[in-house]
Amino acid sequence: MEIGAGVAGLEDDILTQLLLTRGVKREDVVRHLSPTLREFLPDPSEFLDMDAAAERIVQAVLGNEAITIYGDYDVDGATSAALLVNLLRELGANVDYYIPDRLLEGYGPSGEALVKLSEQGTSLIVTVDCGAMAHDALKQAHDAGVDVIVVDHHKCSPELPVAAALVNPNRLDESDLAAQHGHLAAVGVAFLLAIALNRTLRKRGFFDDRDEPNLISLLDLVALGTVADVAALHGLNRAFVAQGLKVMALRERIGMSALIDASRLKRAPQCSDLGFALGPRINAGGRVGESTLGVRLLTTSDPEEAREIAEQLSQLNEARRGIEAEVQQAAEAQIGSQHNRSVLLLSGTGWHPGVIGIVAGRIKEKTGKPSIVVAIDEAADTGKGSGRSISGVDLGAAIIAAREAGLLVAGGGHAMAAGMTVERGQIDLLSEFLDNRLARDVSRALESQAMQLDLAVTTGGLTPEFVETLERAGPFGVGWPAPRVAVGPVRIIKADIVGKDHLRVIAAGEDGRSLKAIAFRAAETDMAQTLLHRAQGRRFHLAGRVKIDDWGPRPQAELHLEDAAFAD
Repeated sequence: MEIGAGVAGLEDDILTQLLLTRGVKREDVVRHLSPTLREFLPDPSEFLDMDAAAERIVQAVLGNEAITIYGDYDVDGATSAALLVNLLRELGANVDYYIPDRLLEGYGPSGEALVKLSEQGTSLIVTVDCGAMAHDALKQAHDAGVDVIVVDHHKCSPELPVAAALVNPNRLDESDLAAQHGHLAAVGVAFLLAIALNRTLRKRGFFDDRDEPNLISLLDLVALGTVADVAALHGLNRAFVAQGLKVMALRERIGMSALIDASRLKRAPQCSDLGFALGPRINAGGRVGESTLGVRLLTTSDPEEAREIAEQLSQLNEARRGIEAEVQQAAEAQIGSQHNRSVLLLSGTGWHPGVIGIVAGRIKEKTGKPSIVVAIDEAADTGKGSGRSISGVDLGAAIIAAREAGLLVAGGGHAMAAGMTVERGQIDLLSEFLDNRLARDVSRALESQAMQLDLAVTTGGLTPEFVETLERAGPFGVGWPAPRVAVGPVRIIKADIVGKDHLRVIAAGEDGRSLKAIAFRAAETDMAQTLLHRAQGRRFHLAGRVKIDDWGPRPQAELHLEDAAFAD
């Protein structure tokens, strides 16, 4: 950049470099900087069975058939179900939803539930965020004479279950173009189905005397489900989230507005809020409460009902935190006995199955290894397991392989997360199988891990304006990481522990300016112990993500600390 270029030029240069380091070609920088659906949306017909699914739903709408949306109990399942329920209601369809109970029914469609829905009058069932591996259940539904459409994104086996249509970019027989969208959450696939459905109805003249639904208004649901399901934020997902946040800021959806209020947000939600404030509340219903609460909230038109459900979800989320802490403590006690394992598999009786996925994620963060937590039901002599992986290690494929090897009762997932049911006597064999299968991948992933820095600034350069400039390269998440910034050299003025186990640091730079940094859940780390007890007289470089702290009288920039290194 030429000397004397303006601030705007400097901002543009920083943003360009950030996008280039995230794999964007120089000629694509502009469209990635402001991601829109127009630029990233594929033709839904490119996906196998998409047109067949749309045609069958249109047939049900025009024939006033009873349609049931069968969703999963997590955020992706709830938002996928809510999207289709809201759309079909607007179209005047006879539609209802069914969300299984996590504890009583487990993940995915059960044959018993599908047949019962058929007996109650449903002639078309659309499963969302589940069904890709439900071979037995879908066969029972087929034999009972009910049509099932599967809308999913989880890994598929070569043999697909019998269904009227199975829409999933991760089908092994998908075209190259459709397979490029394998990172979509189920709610993203559901949105593509909504487009195909509208288009099919338009061709039939359905909208000649009525308004078409505004599909853009559904993007708040797509954004929430995408971020909460930790889907990679590149390509189409970036457009979904960027535009969905704009829709969410309008607060036109009564349930979403109530959820924002219950989360105590005083501003328009940001991408991180979807994963850490809104998403956990929706999840809490399925984890430790009533599985239908999320869909009820996101489909209601009654403001008072929305407020009550949102507050109930907040209370359940608090209860979930306590349960989670107990299970995490018990699971962490087993880590030492598996220090030589590439994949940690921790299990215990009495553990609440509603929190095992969160605990697996916490342990993965703490150890840097793929982690699976299994809650054993002593009466049934089986365990429900949930796993979280690290970049470069496909846990979902390994779980499917374990199922095909006869080690699991059920199981599936995607690269970064998986679920399973395992007989108690098979847990050790499963652990051995996964360790052998994934050891090389884990080793490669760990060897390639290094802290990648995007840029370095002085303490005086860490300003709210600087943070806002970086945010223009968002939304950030898996596959599109927020910029990591190095600040220094600095001297530690104060370091202490706040909350339960968060490290807080006040540091001063050589330019005479100071900064505040915080490292969440880091009290026991070597970094924290060094900064707490061995920092006097030393200079450091600090690295992490920069955020706006807007709790005080005026916004300030702060560093979410990830690492520290001696500067001399």
